[in-house]
Amino acid sequence: QVQLVESGGGLVQAGGSLRLSCAASGRTFSNYAMGWFRQAPGKERRFVAGISRNGFIKNYVEFVKGRFTISRDNAQNTVWLQMNSLKPEDTAVYYCAAGTYIATIEDDYAYWGQGTQVTVSS
Repeated sequence: QVQLVESGGGLVQAGGSLRLSCAASGRTFSNYAMGWFRQAPGKERRFVAGISRNGFIKNYVEFVKGRFTISRDNAQNTVWLQMNSLKPEDTAVYYCAAGTYIATIEDDYAYWGQGTQVTVSS
């Protein structure tokens, strides 16, 4: 089992920044690719960004490229999502997830955090 706990969400004005953290415990963190997903009210959960086990490969959904950066530190068992130039449409609950490889599909991730709310005001 891998336990994931997100933090860092909150209320921010459009154009602002937030840094989400996801702390992992349990099995060896470096054995897992990590992903960030988000779910806006009334919408399905969507892939946002993913990072490989060693951090060398990163993948982003088109609408966050150039604004969001995913990173990880295996020594700290933590993955981050730096979000800049936030827009009201970025408002959602953000989840981190652990899986075998970088994937954009929820079912490919075995472990999930509880989520952290991000609200961007206009």
